[in-house]
Order: sequence, then structure tokens, then C-alpha cells
Amino acid sequence: MKHFLISKLVDPYSGEELISSPQNDYLQTATGNTYFIKDEIAVMIDTAGRSINNETELHKSFDSNFDYFKHYEIDALQFDYFKDDEQSTTKQERKRSRQAIINAVPKNTFSILDVGCGSGWVAEYFLKQGKQIISADISSTNPAKALAKFPHQNHAGIVCDAFNLPFKNNSFDCIIASEVIEHVHDPAVFVESLLQKVKRGGTLILVTPYNEKIEYSLCVHCNKPTPKSAHLHSFNEENIKVLFHRLTYKTFTEVYCNKYILKLRLYNLLSFLPFSLWRILDNLANNFVKKPTTFLIKIVRD
Repeated sequence: MKHFLISKLVDPYSGEELISSPQNDYLQTATGNTYFIKDEIAVMIDTAGRSINNETELHKSFDSNFDYFKHYEIDALQFDYFKDDEQSTTKQERKRSRQAIINAVPKNTFSILDVGCGSGWVAEYFLKQGKQIISADISSTNPAKALAKFPHQNHAGIVCDAFNLPFKNNSFDCIIASEVIEHVHDPAVFVESLLQKVKRGGTLILVTPYNEKIEYSLCVHCNKPTPKSAHLHSFNEENIKVLFHRLTYKTFTEVYCNKYILKLRLYNLLSFLPFSLWRILDNLANNFVKKPTTFLIKIVRD
């Protein structure tokens, strides 16, 4: 494992310091809590002691449980986030969303935690900028693929739970969680957990669909309604204020990717524009008809 990663780690449940084994195949606390390392990736989840929750309105309504550890491990096996088979519309939307995230990351940032690393695009881009990246995911599949695809002395991978992050407080200049918050059972606790790990003056960047109307289908396995893409929450400016009412940090929001530009296939004409010019045109479209698809929330920790 990379030394810069080990230096940031603590036991995610007790907060105890971790000691690496002589063979570098596990990490252990003084009280005996052990986390194994495979191919330089530590699995920092206590799967035996994990809790299965039914705290979302969906699960309460149908008296069902959500084992999100197991769900997203299977999700990463079933859906290859590294496979480039998206439709043109989705590719352009994702391209502009990533550019907006890049634009939101402060120039003086060095250490970045990518929560829910997916295809590892954060590592791919920011390693070239001389940044230090930790690709984190609840699944063991995605960090391993990200590390293999983008090997670098400044790139490390880890398997962990965002609600029990295995890092010392004040560890990162920036944390990026793109398209994650809509999946978690408790968004407020999720955000507070991430902010603890951001340095003072550092930045947390969240990206999620904007004001999404969540669609449901009937699961062929359990015969209960299940949300499309496992989205449990939808966000806009108003409910974000309610969600973050306890926060005293500076919070900035922006919306982008006008739905009608995508529907009318104007993205083909605009795809060659630099981000700054595209952003102006996209803002004009949303001022005329406010139908953005993507919501970015930036929180600066004082």
C-alpha cells in the first residue's frame, strides 16, 4: 500500500491507529481489529458487524431492508463502469458534468478523495495535474479496476463505507462524491461524515440529478416497487437547504445540462465548444426554460 494512504488511515469504527503487518497483507489495531489488504487495496469494512437498514421512506413503506454493502458489491459486478457504451446524449451530459466538477476543484488542491469512484475518471484527470488521489468505493471491484487502469505513485485505492470512513479527520483538501448522495439511506449523515475528513478551508463537491422525478418499476424478484438506478432521493435548491440546515459552512449550488438542449440534440453542435462558452449558453437556456438535469453542491469548510 502507498505510504501516503497508510498515514491517513484509522480504524473506521473505533478511530484507533492502524499498524501494517510485516508482509503488508493486513492492517491491525492494538486491540486486534484486522483489515486485510489485497493487491494494495485494504478492505476497511466490517462486513460481519454491518447493519442492514430500512430507514428510507421506500423501505419503511414496504417493510423491507436495504443491505447496501451487498447491493453495491453486486452492482459493480453486474455493471461495468469502465465500459464505454453510453448513448451520445449521456456521453455529452457526463462530459459537461465532469468539466463542472473539475472547474469547482480549487487550484491549490493536492489531496483528493473520490468517494464512489466508479470508472476512476477523477484519478485519470487529476493525476495528470500532479494531484494525489484516493479512489474509494463500497465495492471492491471499482477501486481495483481504477488502480489497475491508472497506476501511479500518487494513486491509491480503498474499499470503505462513506458512513464510517477510515481516515483521520481533516485529511483531504477536496472530497468529490459524484452521483452518490441520491443512493444513500441518510443524505444528511452522509454529508456530515464526509465533511469531517475535509481540511479546514477544503472543499466537498457533491453532484446529483436535479429535481429528478424518480421512476419505479416492479421488481421481478420480490414483486415490490424499486426505483430506477436505485435512486432513493431527489434534490433541488429548497430541500438541500433543509438537508443542510445544521451546516454553518459556505455552500454554493449550480445547475447545468439543460434538458431541451439534450432532447433537441443540440449537444452535437455544442460538443466542440470549450466549457466556459458552453456554460454561458447552457445558463441562457436554463434562464429561458429552467430544465437542468444536473445539480452541483460545493461546500467550503471554514
